[in-house]
Amino acid sequence: MKLHVLPAGPIQTNAYLLTAPERGEAVLIDAPGDIWAQVAPILAREKCRLTELWLTHGHWDHTQSAAEVVRLTKAKVRAHVADKAFYETPQIMSAFLSGRIKLEPVFADSWVEQGEILNALGTTLEVRHVPGHCPGNVLFYSAALKAVFVGDALFAGNVGRTDFPGGSMEMLADSIRRQIYTLPDETVVYPGHGRATTVGEEKQHNPHVRG
Repeated sequence: MKLHVLPAGPIQTNAYLLTAPERGEAVLIDAPGDIWAQVAPILAREKCRLTELWLTHGHWDHTQSAAEVVRLTKAKVRAHVADKAFYETPQIMSAFLSGRIKLEPVFADSWVEQGEILNALGTTLEVRHVPGHCPGNVLFYSAALKAVFVGDALFAGNVGRTDFPGGSMEMLADSIRRQIYTLPDETVVYPGHGRATTVGEEKQHNPHVRG
């Protein structure tokens, strides 16, 4: 399995493309604006078909191209039901953007739950619910890759904003300690923005939430 880190969109939101050329399949985690221009050449080069789109949460910068990706690939969408309104009613997010960015609704094929095990690309990934940045933020943890994709819950030296609807710093800190800091210290944390870090590094040095 290969990991492609693909920053895209107006505020350089990280998308993560997981490919398994030997199986001819791929999974995309999050769909920022114009992501397809980066994803399509990789799929062609590695002879993979995008089978699933996993959304870490419903904020606009992570979903801007989701509807386009689904139209082009018929990929199955997985997300958490707590952010259903954000996904299906983009006007909620548009209100924060003053109409500058066009958003389309995206509809999940299945709602993931805390502790759910997803089978994809010949391996398994665990879903953990990490609310606080927004109600439906989830992470996808791969023990095989020693990696976790956390959306906007945690960044290198920082945490996600909690001043949007449904946000709570107290809830976010609890989520980080329970769902991220309980992973092995060597686990690489791939956030929604910025560089990767590790669980151990953030437990020791993150000024907002210490382990």
